[in-house]
Amino acid sequence: MKRSHGKIDVVLLSVVIGLVGFGVLMVYSASMYNAQVNYNNQYYFMFKQLVGAAFGFAAMIGLMFLDYHVLYKLRYIILGVSVVLLVLVFIPGVGVENYGARRWINLPFFTLQASEVAKFGFIIFAASYMAKYHKKMTTFRGILPVVAVGLGICVLIILEPNMSITICVGLLMFLMLFMGGARIKHFFIIGIPALAAVPILILIEPYRLNRLMAFLNPWASPLEEGYQLIQSFYSLGSGGLFGLGLFKSRQKYLFLPFSESDFILSIIGEELGLFGCILLMGAYILLIARAVRIAQRATDRFGCYLAGGIAGIIAIQVLVNIAVVTGSIPPTGLPLPFISAGSSSLIVFLGSIGILMSVARRSHKSVECLAAQHERRRSHRDRRIGKKVQNVVSKAVTPGGGAGQVAAPAQVFDAVAPEENTG
Repeated sequence: MKRSHGKIDVVLLSVVIGLVGFGVLMVYSASMYNAQVNYNNQYYFMFKQLVGAAFGFAAMIGLMFLDYHVLYKLRYIILGVSVVLLVLVFIPGVGVENYGARRWINLPFFTLQASEVAKFGFIIFAASYMAKYHKKMTTFRGILPVVAVGLGICVLIILEPNMSITICVGLLMFLMLFMGGARIKHFFIIGIPALAAVPILILIEPYRLNRLMAFLNPWASPLEEGYQLIQSFYSLGSGGLFGLGLFKSRQKYLFLPFSESDFILSIIGEELGLFGCILLMGAYILLIARAVRIAQRATDRFGCYLAGGIAGIIAIQVLVNIAVVTGSIPPTGLPLPFISAGSSSLIVFLGSIGILMSVARRSHKSVECLAAQHERRRSHRDRRIGKKVQNVVSKAVTPGGGAGQVAAPAQVFDAVAPEENTG
């Protein structure tokens, strides 16, 4: 076969383009007054978002046409780069400090948030390891490398400090272990010390304790720690069912801090109402469902775990952001994927969509389509090749095409490209 890939997932691509376009619009709406006051340019944040979208779509297209098995070969390099970036933020002159935290690296066109890269570096490493050592994932010793790398990344992120991303990486680690086949008792062994560490992390940083108290009763400190959450409530409440109308938010006039980034959902609720938020959540559900479907149809364990991890981190970050904005958990800074202002987040998430599409283009369905194309060839030789390919597919793919039905432990093609599997 000359190629081992199929068509682009049009539904997934359409949803992502729609989310990014909507995000640019809402970033402009939420930041226009803030940008005019502080930068004398109401389009300041919108332009930065457009630059991030341009780089992000370039990354998405590049990774879409790249065989995702290349990431398996580069897993240690990608993980190493992720760790180095997390360390660089602590170097004076390289790392950028804002609001008492060192989370960013200064680049010519934008600041790079190292933790955004580290999340996906961990997904690639964990997916690679679990695909290669899937037989060991039911033992505690077998899951230790994934746990060690995950905890190491969490430690570097919490030192910035960045509690929200630390929580996301921790939840992602548990999700990856669950997909890999870790036993329930392993989750108790890891989870109990992790839960015990939460109160310690809160107590050693006074601002975290203040945030917790403000979460329990924000009106006890309406001008201090409880201010942002109260303003978010006002924003969501005033939107009602249908909202005040696009560009007509009142809370964005410097009442709601970080209205264009971490709390942009509050502005969406104020301007577009409950129904607008429901439509946005519907788009996320569709995106995550497509990602899960891609994972199910992957031709090997690596592709399955990779797509599952990407679906997982998107779902985790969306749920945590919604919970923060609605006051369901203590306030913490976390962008809404594809929507919130932030170039590094947008670039990395769009790049992950490119990886998803690469997995989708090499799925069972794609290979079956290629077999059918070969069978329809006019020449006898082409028909013979087509039948040979179809025979290979029928042996590798059971009816239904689930990844779990293909990834037989005794086979050696769990982490290699599809074209190598047919040799």
